[in-house]
Order: sequence, then C-alpha cells, then structure tokens
Amino acid sequence: MAENMTPEQEEQATLESAMGLIANGGNAKSLAFEAIRLAKTGDIEGARAKLKESDESLNEAHNSQTGMLTKEAQGGHTKVTLLVVHSQDHLMNAITFRDLAGEMVDLYEKLYENGTFKK
Repeated sequence: MAENMTPEQEEQATLESAMGLIANGGNAKSLAFEAIRLAKTGDIEGARAKLKESDESLNEAHNSQTGMLTKEAQGGHTKVTLLVVHSQDHLMNAITFRDLAGEMVDLYEKLYENGTFKK
C-alpha cells in the first residue's frame, strides 16, 4: 500500500483486505464441503474438481493476507480490529476444513473402490 495514503484510505484498504479473506475463505470452505457431499455419493471426480476450486479460492485469500503481511513487514502497521481478527480466523478455519475435506474425499474413494460403499 502506498506510503502517502490518508488514514481513511489506509482503513479502506485494510477493510478490503479483510473482506477478501472472509469472502474467499468462505467460498473455499463451501467448495470443500461440496466436495465431501459429492464424494459421499461416489462422484470422486466431481469432488476433486471442487477441491481444486477450493484451492483457487484459498489462493485468492492468501493473496489478500500476503498484501497485509507485506505492508506490515515494510513498517506499515495495520490497525488490528475485530474484523481483521475475524478475517484471519475465517482463513484459518477454511484451510483446516479444506485439508480435512481432502482426507475425506480420499477415504470415500477407497470405500467405493473396495466395495464398502456402492453408488
């Protein structure tokens, strides 16, 4: 973020970054949940596609977070608000959920392959 931003512009930039984390983290989590639902019905290919979409949303969220971290590393302190904390929590939750969803898709795939579950 530019050094010559007004406090209002700084606040707006922080708000936009936080909302980027929340929106993209939420999308990532929803897509990961959809992957689990698809895997449960035996659509492993569809589930893997949803996990890929989830990863893309996580990458977008990561880009927002990286912008905030870069600013901080360059000496531009970000005012820590409840919204900023919430946005980081959203991202962490989405990453954890995505990791778990990947494991569940793998498990469903094995259950269908060995005949434990049938389509």
